[in-house]
Amino acid sequence: MPLVNASALTKTYRAGDVDVPALRGVDFTIEPGAFVAFVGPSGSGKSTLLNMIGGLDKPSAGQLKVLDTDIAALDRRAAAKFRGDHLGFIFQDFNLIPVLSAFENIEYPLLMVQDWPADKRRARVAELLDAVGMRDQAEKRPDQLSGGQKQRVAVARALATRPKLVLADEPTANLDHDTAYRILDLMKKMRDEFGTTFVFSTHDPKIMGAAEVTFALEDGRLANSGSKHA
Repeated sequence: MPLVNASALTKTYRAGDVDVPALRGVDFTIEPGAFVAFVGPSGSGKSTLLNMIGGLDKPSAGQLKVLDTDIAALDRRAAAKFRGDHLGFIFQDFNLIPVLSAFENIEYPLLMVQDWPADKRRARVAELLDAVGMRDQAEKRPDQLSGGQKQRVAVARALATRPKLVLADEPTANLDHDTAYRILDLMKKMRDEFGTTFVFSTHDPKIMGAAEVTFALEDGRLANSGSKHA
């Protein structure tokens, strides 16, 4: 069964008296364990699409199922619980909490979203710090870390709750060339190790090259049905 299934997915925003289409009847499926990129220029609809998969926005028409759940039918509270139980997020500006250490940032969703007991939290955070090569930076705050280190912490935080799906919106935008490749390699390693599906929105050629399936968006429409790479 597909992890994500979209049928005739449409999103229209209202700007004054004008309807502005962001997505126009999009169909696609994403399989479990995939490494997928939605690519296209700014304004093509890729961030809107990620927001809908993440339950942060609702379609105007069509159907969107994530983990066999009609995510558009969930109210705000149910959507928040669904995200906490099943999804992880990675952002281009990292979105780490400045006053918390790397350890505490990774721990945060386990405490605030899923309320794991302290011993389980510590063990899970230690496991993830090792996995992303950040154990020796565990007590540093974000302002003491490089961009690549911050994104490593963000990847670990996204995986903390063992989500089935991680959504990454332009995750390499603020990284230099070499660091971006290292982060992509890290995310593939995390996919292979934990079985997590990664879905990106990007116009970065590095992510396009790393993705195993690429969907190209143009003016809110899919220009292909999902090209696959070896």
